[in-house]
Amino acid sequence: MKNPEKLLDLLAQDARLTPAQLAAMLGETEEDVAAAINAYEKNSTILGYKTVVDWDKTSKESVTALIEVKITPQKGMGFDEIARQIYSHHQVESVYLMSGGFDLTVIIKGRTMREVARFVSEQLAPMENVLSTGTHFILKKYKDNSVEFDPADNDKREVMAW
Repeated sequence: MKNPEKLLDLLAQDARLTPAQLAAMLGETEEDVAAAINAYEKNSTILGYKTVVDWDKTSKESVTALIEVKITPQKGMGFDEIARQIYSHHQVESVYLMSGGFDLTVIIKGRTMREVARFVSEQLAPMENVLSTGTHFILKKYKDNSVEFDPADNDKREVMAW
């Protein structure tokens, strides 16, 4: 493939694109695109495909929280083992190593604020290497995974003057 990063960019924007569509967009053969996707899946460059859902438009109740975590890294393991312990919980959606005033950002989902608070107080904060946590509840999503959640409020048409 002439531009493998462009293939990955296109899939990241819309994973529903078919190999035929991608081939036309990239000037490649459908077989080459399909082979490249297969290779990326096998070597774990492509880790999965996910749909972005605006849960506010459904009846499902859920709360998302961003938790700042300060930790003491383990000798010889750094932050990796603690991050693994944290992301092994089913409530945890994402864990990021950060620079700045705290070490890890943990994104979790729960049915209620109480459920999230219980996870933090009973599962996360008591961990041996966790020094402190700071929980921030997400009140409204405007954009997530490059997808705007309220396009009606975001008219991007330009004014044409003649």
